[in-house]
Amino acid sequence: MKLIGLDVGTRRIGVAKADTSVRIAVPDGVIMVTGQELVEIAKLAKRYNTTWFVVGLPRNSRGEETQQSAYVREFARKLKGVIPAAKIRFQDESLTSVEAESRLQGRKRGFQKGDIDAEAATIILQDFIENFSTSQASASYSDEPNVDLADKNDGSDAPDRNPYGNSDDLLDINHLDGESMRKNKSKKSKKRFTKVLIGILVVLGVGGFLAYGWYNLSIQAIYQVPACDGEDDRCKEIQFTISDDEPMTQVASNLENAGIIKSGLAFQLYLKFHPKNADGQEISFKKGTYKLRRTMSVADIIKQFDEGSTEADVFRLTILPGETIREIKKKLVTEHGYSQTEVDAAFAKDYEHPVLKDRNLETIRANGAEPLEGYLFGDTYEFYKGESVEKIITTTLNHLQEKVEGNNLETRFADHGLNLAQGITLASIVQREAATLDQPTVAQVFLNRISRGIMLGSDVTTKYALDLVDPERTTYRDNAAALTVDSLYNTRLYAGLTPGPISNPGISALLAVANPQPTDALYFLTGDDGVMYYSSTEEGHQANIRDHCQVLCNVGL
Repeated sequence: MKLIGLDVGTRRIGVAKADTSVRIAVPDGVIMVTGQELVEIAKLAKRYNTTWFVVGLPRNSRGEETQQSAYVREFARKLKGVIPAAKIRFQDESLTSVEAESRLQGRKRGFQKGDIDAEAATIILQDFIENFSTSQASASYSDEPNVDLADKNDGSDAPDRNPYGNSDDLLDINHLDGESMRKNKSKKSKKRFTKVLIGILVVLGVGGFLAYGWYNLSIQAIYQVPACDGEDDRCKEIQFTISDDEPMTQVASNLENAGIIKSGLAFQLYLKFHPKNADGQEISFKKGTYKLRRTMSVADIIKQFDEGSTEADVFRLTILPGETIREIKKKLVTEHGYSQTEVDAAFAKDYEHPVLKDRNLETIRANGAEPLEGYLFGDTYEFYKGESVEKIITTTLNHLQEKVEGNNLETRFADHGLNLAQGITLASIVQREAATLDQPTVAQVFLNRISRGIMLGSDVTTKYALDLVDPERTTYRDNAAALTVDSLYNTRLYAGLTPGPISNPGISALLAVANPQPTDALYFLTGDDGVMYYSSTEEGHQANIRDHCQVLCNVGL
């Protein structure tokens, strides 16, 4: 199992990584806090192929949480919003930066502040690995941890020790009381086993010994062959397909009918007794077409179903919050084998879908933008290899519609004078302008400017306008020229919202527009220290630029 360790600061985030097979954490650099740090972490997690994070939780010398602890917990909540599948563990830490600096000095070579943060993350991750290894001495570390280190040493005797409440799975609260959960699960498994065993005894009219013997024989391969070769018909490959949402009982029945296993009932019993894989995760069957043999045991077959089709008939498409259609198209071509022609043709089509209502298609197209920009909701999807691009688009539209209906977004947008398309458009701007924590306040700043007839003045919209007309910046070579680009997407030149979204807004940005944080501010900026600064006057805004934004405010568009 792979882990990513994070030492979270207000300016920099130290990163470390580890593979539990070797149990050694190593530094992996630093991520600057610029408002895009969560996206960078998501890309890192994808590249490292893990959803496990160990986050350092500061405490003072008395073992009490501090203001920085609250900042780290809020950071973890934001990370969970960007990576819903993330499993986050807190590791108590104090003075790790001091220890990290001491270690680096001991190595007698030059280092920078970022090196200290990365080394601190390494210490945090190594402590987690060693602490967990000690507490689980009788178990393999590749098992999923069932102790939430975020709740250790907090001095509380309350039964619910999740700081975010039972409705939030940030800390994987299903594992907060691992020992009692295992005992309860064991009791339930024994009860189920007893009921099934009684049924077998009644049907077969024999004792428990014969039933147990039947089960053991039934989960073995139909043919016991030491090694397969092309001359042995017993090793012949059989194609077997699992369809969308096919229940486990149906899969078991189909396997038995195809002559691949001895008993569908034994197959189901095995799953009941072994519900998790070697990594401690719940077993789930992946749709696709598999090549199976009658020389495979039930355990072999279930393992293959859990890992995915050996034919690679299924691929995963990940769309991140803030990505654009241009980036998604490139991903479909370069990563998933679609031709540029078929991708462009699919995106050029008109789609009838309830989530697409209220759009001003004529204006969007007149400005050179993609009609579907902002509507392919960010998530990880599974599709059959060779699936049409139209089906991929429709699936993402359906997912966005579920989010709109499930959060009553259309009504909540209307409360602020926005129709559905306008709400999604504003959310796409908020997504690119601010980190999750600041998005509700930034949304209200934009609503304040709209209500007073003040131009949004958003640099991210101007950058999008430039990407439409001059992506290589051959004409608009500096910021002064960029601000003059004649496009309705340039909100420094034209009043009101852009004709359509400028990226795919995530759920946090959509909810920020639906429920903005009250403020009278009309200006905001992200300082060089990663902190968002607000002002209700132009004078105050200029002072914030002078005092806090000498680098980021001069970055080229």
